[in-house]
Amino acid sequence: MLLRKLPLIGALMFALAAPDDAAAANPQVKVVTSAGEFVIELYPDKAPATVENFLAYVNDDFYAGTIFHRVIGNFMIQGGGFTEALYKGEYRPKANRGPIKLESKNGLRNDTGWVAMARTSDPDSATSQFFINTVDNAGLNHPQPDGHGYAVFGKVVSGMDVVNKIRAVPTGTVGPYRDVPRDAVVIESMTVVGAAR
Repeated sequence: MLLRKLPLIGALMFALAAPDDAAAANPQVKVVTSAGEFVIELYPDKAPATVENFLAYVNDDFYAGTIFHRVIGNFMIQGGGFTEALYKGEYRPKANRGPIKLESKNGLRNDTGWVAMARTSDPDSATSQFFINTVDNAGLNHPQPDGHGYAVFGKVVSGMDVVNKIRAVPTGTVGPYRDVPRDAVVIESMTVVGAAR
């Protein structure tokens, strides 16, 4: 009699586990740009403070109207700090929140398509700016290049063709900044679109 009940018990255990698995699914953010759309999956289990910070900017519509202001095709594309006013000589980044603690020891790597936070020489200086690796950048993984590394927190899971389109745009110098797209690549919106399946 006990043997007959085992399949039912197994099914019950699976059913009870399903809500937890669904709750643990990773959030995804759709990024709409003037060059097309792509989707980033975020990993709060690996970089909780970084993902929380990024989602706060997303939910506040902070990124709407910002640009990819640094594009180095065989390295990365960086955005989320400046608006098109950069082209008019306004070199200050958009006002943002305070910096966050670096989470670069999380096991995620700066490989092609993975997303990390930009920062200054101060390891705990990341705010809103992020970059998408367009090649495998092992030299950015902890502890390189300066003993700290760069915190990876997400991955482009669809629309990598758009990222590759952006990485190929012609660039030049605007004021003190190099590698700026000659024609602005604008982030029109970022929206949380659900969880990974």
